Amino acid sequence: MPSSEAASRPTLALCAGALAALLALAASPCGVVQAATAQATAGRDGQRDFDFETGLWRTQVRRLAASPGAAPRWREYTGTTRVVAVHGGRANLAELAVAGPAGRIDGVALRLYEPATRLWRIHYANLRDGALTAPLAGRFVDGRGEFFGDDRLDGRPVRVRFRIHCPHADRCLFEQAVSTDGGRRWQVNWLATDTRLGHGAG
Repeated sequence: MPSSEAASRPTLALCAGALAALLALAASPCGVVQAATAQATAGRDGQRDFDFETGLWRTQVRRLAASPGAAPRWREYTGTTRVVAVHGGRANLAELAVAGPAGRIDGVALRLYEPATRLWRIHYANLRDGALTAPLAGRFVDGRGEFFGDDRLDGRPVRVRFRIHCPHADRCLFEQAVSTDGGRRWQVNWLATDTRLGHGAG
């Protein structure tokens, strides 16, 4: 075999491998990008991800209320949310106080960061009964937070999804949804819009 032909084989193999990789990327770009993003995010230290929320916010809430024998309807509330960072930002407290024609909602959310898993856990309690809900766990990817957990609603087990997105530095959107079929279908039951009133949390 001529030496020139033998020397060209590694180059041809490298070119073929690169071509195959490019074809695979073109065939499923979303899956490749999502996998790479998930891997990079999982290895990223996210303990400062809630820093954006520290301060005082004007809060508008829409809650889906369902009564036996009646059609679900949205109830509206207005008030404030105050967020205080503790332990250097690895935890924070959010105090919710809103009211509307249907009454008041006073609650507190404790968010805790776990460095070992790089996950945030959200614990919430309505001050009406003081009971903590089951925690939601998740993280922020590209500035959007998504958290999941299991709970019970009207005695039935449900999957809970909570999302956070801030289209502007002084405006944030929150969405909660529940699923009774393991996450195949979701019903949004809580929407909130926060508009910043001040950066101080005192």
